[in-house]
This record gives sequence, structure tokens and C-alpha cells, in this order.
Amino acid sequence: MRYCINCCIHLLPNDLHRQCFRCRGPDHNNQKCPVCRGENKIPLYTDSKQMKWLAVLEVRTDHCESWNGFFCLRKGKLCSLMFGLIIMTLVMVSYILTGAKHGLLLIPSPFHYGAFASNPSLMDNESLSDMKDYYQPSKMNISYVKDYPSIKLIIDTITSKIEFITRQRPDLEELRKQEPHMFSVIPNKFLPNSKNPCWYEEYHGNTTMDPYATNSYALYSKRFRIIFDYLRKVFWNHLYHYKDKHYRLRCLPHFYIIGQPKCGTTDLYDRLRLHPDVRFSAIKEPHWWTRKRFGIIRLRDGFHDRYPVEDYLDLFDLAAHQIQSVLQSDAVKEHGKRSNIIIGEASASTMWDNNAWIFFYDNSTEGEPPFLIQDFIHAFQPNAKLIIMLRDPVERLYSDYLYFASANKSAEDFHEKVAESLQLFESCVLDFSLRACVYNNTLNNAMPVRLQVGLYVVYLLDWLTVFNKDQILVLRLEDHASNMRYTMHMVFQFLDLGPLSEKQEALITKSPASNTRRPEDRSLGPMLPTTKAILRDFYRPFNTKLAQVLFDDAFLWKRT
Repeated sequence: MRYCINCCIHLLPNDLHRQCFRCRGPDHNNQKCPVCRGENKIPLYTDSKQMKWLAVLEVRTDHCESWNGFFCLRKGKLCSLMFGLIIMTLVMVSYILTGAKHGLLLIPSPFHYGAFASNPSLMDNESLSDMKDYYQPSKMNISYVKDYPSIKLIIDTITSKIEFITRQRPDLEELRKQEPHMFSVIPNKFLPNSKNPCWYEEYHGNTTMDPYATNSYALYSKRFRIIFDYLRKVFWNHLYHYKDKHYRLRCLPHFYIIGQPKCGTTDLYDRLRLHPDVRFSAIKEPHWWTRKRFGIIRLRDGFHDRYPVEDYLDLFDLAAHQIQSVLQSDAVKEHGKRSNIIIGEASASTMWDNNAWIFFYDNSTEGEPPFLIQDFIHAFQPNAKLIIMLRDPVERLYSDYLYFASANKSAEDFHEKVAESLQLFESCVLDFSLRACVYNNTLNNAMPVRLQVGLYVVYLLDWLTVFNKDQILVLRLEDHASNMRYTMHMVFQFLDLGPLSEKQEALITKSPASNTRRPEDRSLGPMLPTTKAILRDFYRPFNTKLAQVLFDDAFLWKRT
């Protein structure tokens, strides 16, 4: 195939060549026309010698004055155009699929949320998909101060929908049906000579068997393997031998630090560990009641095998060994004394995280979980003691954002995430109950910041439907920070712990605070004043109810 540079068209077929404007004049003669005779014609052969595409594409048409010349597009340009469109399509498809993968949920939720709009009056009433991978947070063009009135309307809508309705406790038989294995392992009664709930369990293994070979905490977490290596070495020495049988002492915690995240639970845990009569689980936050017993590692990674209750009990073996040493001492055997050692467990998710219910329990008609964590804890330990550390929910949310956000942290970004989360929460409460929205897995995972964790009174009221008020100690982080000695004395008294020497008390109360804000987060400064005003409006009705339940106006957080 040849190209005529002068005519800038294919010479094949010949009739196309006659359309060249140079060959169409009234006095045109093919024999006299230097173009048509072949003079100054440079044929380019693409079938006999390889050519560069760019060489062909650089050919231009001179004086193309007719529509026919306009449509003289070369095959090279058409191919390049099509190739470019294909590449762009592939890139866009890859981007969409990659973005959707990170937000994949396992099953759909019964909840629907409206699309975000900075003006609530323009909000689309049609629901978005329930799956989080279809949820695309809107980009807000915010003038932060001017944004306050429109968001205030959202908060007013939420406030008008707030109803604190008492939930109904499930029957014990219903709980047994849900967790038959757990009820088969944990007994109804515990040893009378131990302050901590403990019992003896027959051990059927031998000296060559690894008692922790299948423990999920040891298998899935490298940082726990050192602890289990030590437990393996001392395990056989702590078995109780009776009538040719071997028994191991099993224990549950006497008390639980159940919440809330970023409210000083780590500091309280570290100080209580220093008390001579207090022991804790081998790892600080097992998260067994809320997550591991369902097999949840991270929702975005899917489910792992469920951690059986035996794996959870293994975490208290170190403490059980010490309790057993006291029980076998002469003082206890001869004088009928009891062991005063108590075990604690501190998982800041225990109070609020019931997100897994929708994957394992039958959905209720109202979208509320039929069973909560506290139902099962109370079934086994009706005398358990619970400690809750709270903080101004506005400051808690900002601290939570600074701790868990991975990149692009700023006061402006926090403001946008708060606005988006409020819109999603409003969309939920318009159609469902407050409790249904608070325990809604899809909503909680879709909100850019964890607004729901600061709704303390919703969770507390649900715990109070199961446990008596005198079994729950509620503290404020602000009081703990200003007068640590006073709050620790309250904890010691609540747990009925023995007196301490001045040296022991100084060690507990004067040590530096744990888990404080990181220097790089401090450099970001406080949240925007507008954001703080928005959050104060949002949390106010919940704080008011909390202060009423606890008979303490300090939980209004007016001075912070």
C-alpha cells in the first residue's frame, strides 16, 4: 500500500485519488498534472519495510477545503484513538474494583441510608445500597462556620427521634440455645474458698501433649507466643492430682474494665496491675466477648474460626497458678481462709461493641440485637463487677480520630468526617430505633468517625437491665487525671481490696500516665470551634440522660 504525500490520501483504490482537489480543476489533464504523472510523489511502502507509526501519523493534508477532505481520517489516528479509549476504560474499571474491594462487607444489612448532602432539605430520600462497598462519602465544599446552621438541622432531627426504651432481657434457656458449648464448659458454681470465680476441670492429656497447641491467640498472634511458651513449661507442675486423675484450675475474671476507648482504660489497667491482690489476663485486651468468640479479626478481612471459650480461659492460667498456690497453702487448708487474689480483664470494646450479632443471631423485626454481651456474662457471673471510665464524648471522639486515622489528619478533615457521620446517623434514626442504629454494624463501619461510641447512656442503660447499679462503677477521666489518688481509692473500695502501705500506694498513684497522646498528634492542635459546637449539640441530650441516671451533673461535661 502506497501513500501520496502531495494528495495525502490512499492511492488504493484509484477512485479516491480522483477526489483530490488538485486533480479536480476544470482544466485538469491527467497526463499534464505533475501530481498524477508521479512527479514529486514519494511512495512509502509499509508492506515491504517496517515503518514507525509516528511517521505515518505526521502526514498532513494541505488546503482541505471540502467536507470530503474533512473525513479523510487516517487509519493510524483511528487506531490510536481506539487504543487510548481502551486504556482509559481499563484504568477506570481497575480503580473502581480496587476501591470497592477495601470496603467489602460479607452480607447485606437491613438498613438503608440516604445520600449525603450539605443541605438537609436537598437530601435524596431514595436509599443507597446497604453494602459499604457501594458507599461513597461525598466531597463537601464546606465553609466551616457557615456549615453550622445546616448541620444543626440534622442534629435537631436526631434529637427529636431520641427515645430511651428499656430492652427486654432474654430468657436463660434462649441463651443456652445460642451458646451450648460455652454453657457446657463453665459451671454453675465456683470454689467457695476463692474470692475469684474458679473451678477445677479434669485434664485428659499427658505430659507429652501441648495443652496450648490449638489456642487461637497463640496461633494468630506472634506477640503472644512467648507467653504461651512459658505456660507450656510450667503447665504440668500446676496440675492437681487426685485419685489417679489430673485437674487444672480454671478461672474467669472477678471484674471487667469494659469501656470506653480513649477514656483512660489503659492507665487504669496499668495502675491496678501494681496492686498485690490483682492479676489480669495474659494479654491486656482479649476482646473475646465482643469479637473473638465470633471469630472476627477484622471485618474487612472476613471471619476467622471462632475462638472457643477454652482459648479465653487459657489467658487466665498464669493467675490461676498463683491462686492455686494459695489454695494449697497450709494457711488455707488448716484455718479455712480463702484466697483474696482477684483477676481482671480490660477490653475497651466490651461495653459497646455488639456489631457481630447480625452475622450470628436471627434478625429481630425492629433491627435490634436479640442478645447482647452482658446477657451472657450475667448468665455465668451474676455477681461480676464492672468498671467504666468515661470522658467528655466530644474530646473522646477527636482523640479517637487522631489515634486511629492513618493519614491526612487535620482539624478540617475531622470536621468533614463529623458532618458525614451525622448525616448517616440521621438517615438511620429516621427509619429505625435509637438502639437499632447504635448497634448497626453497617452504619458503624460506614461512618468515618465513631460517633456512636460516645453515646454512653445508651449502652449503660442496657447493662443496667441485666446488672444491678451497685455492681457498676462509673468514673470520669477528668477526675482521674486531676485527683488520681481519689479515683484509685474508689476502685480499691469497689473491688473490696485490702489496704496498701504508703510505698505501695505511692507506686500506684504517682507513676506517669499511660497511653497519652502522641507528639505528632499534639502538633495538629485542637478541633475547630465550629466542630466542637456541633458535637456539643449532638451529645447534649445523651449527656443529660447520663447525668440523670448517675445522679451526677459532672457527666454533663459543662466545664470541659
